[in-house]
Amino acid sequence: MLTLDLTNAPRWHDLAPGVRVQLRPLTTALMVATRSDPAVEAVPEAASDEERAVAFAKALARRAVLAWEGIGDADGNAIDPSPEAIDALLDVWPIFEAFQLTYVSKGLLLEQEKNASALSPNGPSAGASDTAMPAHPTRAASKPARTARRG
Repeated sequence: MLTLDLTNAPRWHDLAPGVRVQLRPLTTALMVATRSDPAVEAVPEAASDEERAVAFAKALARRAVLAWEGIGDADGNAIDPSPEAIDALLDVWPIFEAFQLTYVSKGLLLEQEKNASALSPNGPSAGASDTAMPAHPTRAASKPARTARRG
């Protein structure tokens, strides 16, 4: 069942021990705006999927990040989110992976569900049943399988 969050409130996501970000909900408007982001559109056609994923993630994060905790500059002073700081944060591999897993992939799960084929209401999958009995997981075959005779 699809559960709708009608509040559309920002949520905190833990990306690493002591590092968390407050993100806008991953909405259609946010995804559409990210797809047309100049940085995403500037990715060359010959770019790899990985390069596209990084450009998209950074563009999405620049739109989604509202606040964060546990992030500082080289001197250890806390800093506020900015486009440059968000890009630098996503250049840290474990943070990028956590952002992809906790935020982006949850939004894309519904996209993946659309790609699966539903059962046909009146075709071969309708009312189909197994034709073989399941094998007993702990019982070995009592005799070798028959093979064709050589003639």
